[in-house]
Amino acid sequence: MTGYFIQAFIYLAAAVIAVPLAKRLGLGSVLGYLVAGVVIGPITGLVGQEATTIQHFAEFGVVMMLFLVGMELDPKALWAMRVRLVGLGGLQVVLTAAAGTAVAWWLGLQWQTALTVGLIFALSSTAIVLQTLNEKGLGKTEGGRSAFSVLLFQDIAVIPMLALIPLLALPELMAGSGTDAGHDTGLSLVAHLPAWAHALVVIGAVAVVIVGGFYLSRPMFRYVVQSGLREVFTATALMLVIGIAALMSLVSLSPALGAFLAGVVLANSEFRHELEANIEPFKGLLLGLFFITVGAGINFEVLAAEWGTIVSLGVAVIVVKALILLVLALLFGIHGSNGWLFTLGLAQAGEFGFVLLNYSVQNSVIPVETSQILSLVVALSMFLTPVLFIVYDRVVLPRYRRSKNDEREADSIDDRAPVIVAGIGRFGQIVCRLLRANNIPIVVLDHEIEQIENVRRINIKSFFGDASRPELLETAGIEEARLLVVAIDDRDRTVRIVEHVKKFYPGVWVLARAFDRGHSYRLRRAGADDVVSETYHSALEMGGHALTAMGVHPLRAKQMTWAFVENENAHEDELFEAWQEIEEGISFSPRYGELFMKLEEALSSAMQKDWDEPKKEDVPIWTPPEAH
Repeated sequence: MTGYFIQAFIYLAAAVIAVPLAKRLGLGSVLGYLVAGVVIGPITGLVGQEATTIQHFAEFGVVMMLFLVGMELDPKALWAMRVRLVGLGGLQVVLTAAAGTAVAWWLGLQWQTALTVGLIFALSSTAIVLQTLNEKGLGKTEGGRSAFSVLLFQDIAVIPMLALIPLLALPELMAGSGTDAGHDTGLSLVAHLPAWAHALVVIGAVAVVIVGGFYLSRPMFRYVVQSGLREVFTATALMLVIGIAALMSLVSLSPALGAFLAGVVLANSEFRHELEANIEPFKGLLLGLFFITVGAGINFEVLAAEWGTIVSLGVAVIVVKALILLVLALLFGIHGSNGWLFTLGLAQAGEFGFVLLNYSVQNSVIPVETSQILSLVVALSMFLTPVLFIVYDRVVLPRYRRSKNDEREADSIDDRAPVIVAGIGRFGQIVCRLLRANNIPIVVLDHEIEQIENVRRINIKSFFGDASRPELLETAGIEEARLLVVAIDDRDRTVRIVEHVKKFYPGVWVLARAFDRGHSYRLRRAGADDVVSETYHSALEMGGHALTAMGVHPLRAKQMTWAFVENENAHEDELFEAWQEIEEGISFSPRYGELFMKLEEALSSAMQKDWDEPKKEDVPIWTPPEAH
């Protein structure tokens, strides 16, 4: 028992140390888990052979993930994505399997083994890709939706792959093993059934999942909810997913596919959100454990002996899959950065590759020595996937954003005004409308073509161009302007614009939009004359409404918000000076914390002051809201 505790502590400690560090460095949680596994496995030897066993258990995280993904969809959504699900996903699997088979056959493998290798590398990592897309908020993009369609088709395709592999058994490997290649010591409802009976049992199992989801799950959950015990609901949710996975395994179907189907059936259930809340922590923990075991399972002895072959094959897998995916992206109209997201996101092998490799060895299709090398190739490609997403974030995406706007030259600015507004998004539009309503001339600059075209429809004269370029500000007449309003939605560019203008045109009053307190301090240090946090006043207004909703008189609520502003302004200089002592405003210094607590105490005192009751003739009739 002590050994289990120690092993559990090692895995958890590795995750706790590596993952936050990887996130802080911008590498993503998946790469953090993989690195943690490498450190505790091959490098330090803190974990050993049990990593493979734990990996089989942790694969259940993929099952839970697809269950949750299914609950985000419904049959109508699946029907709507049928073209990309079948067309895009089907072509990807067929073309990649064909390319993998051709390369493997060219390298000297028998055609049965080569075909199996092609099928293995046709799959991508559902766990890594969906986890990363969700972390980066890319799941709803065109590239993200297309990647999900392909991943879903791949998970479905695992079923016929598992059925095909035993038919490809090599006689020489069967003779060498001395056993029946296809023998399975696990439980199965279809192991020795004829084909027609096998099909009927499979159809029956799927029907049980669908019918049970529609008609039996709701009464069961209502019964459990009536107990009032949250832990029982959690147990019920786990029982449901585990039961479906077990049923699918008994009929030789993919547990992940069955869980996804159950999720789709429960997508419109009134218990959907509670199910998600209960399963999400288990899913995240198991997926993290799965990624750690992938890193820990790397065999450095084989890697050292065959590193050239493994690295070459790993790079070849990514390059070949990327080329095929890029062609499919163009064929299906997935353009620009979405096409690259689709291409780079799916250019790896997947966790089901380990499953198919083990299954192929058991069924005498792939030799053990070859499977060890291929396992490392799968692991290497998965290990490089977070790096591909980093390339997308830091290389591809910025270039496409620039190229999208660089296709058009900056407008010739034939107008000058005392006010220049940089940025005409939702924030800048309100400023411009207020100035225009008071007949104050303005020159508007923005580097987003869509924004320029939108505001021109409401008769706000605006010019396309990047306000962070000094020559464009000069063309707009910055040396003659009285006021520059910086309302762009890029923190760093905002600071650069303020620094440039205050350095070369100190007489221009600069009013800048800030995202938060730290950004406002950076702008103030850059020389901005006035800084407004974009959510400060709206949050203050809502706070006043919240006080009114709790029975505070509207005028007193207004007085309290004024007191809040006065209290903030009274301590602003002290907080700013303390913030400047902190490197880049990231870490929390003791002095800053003490000052902030001092501000909170002063605020509490200000709220407790006695207020003069307003006279009836000075205020409108107001009735406090009823308490519920």
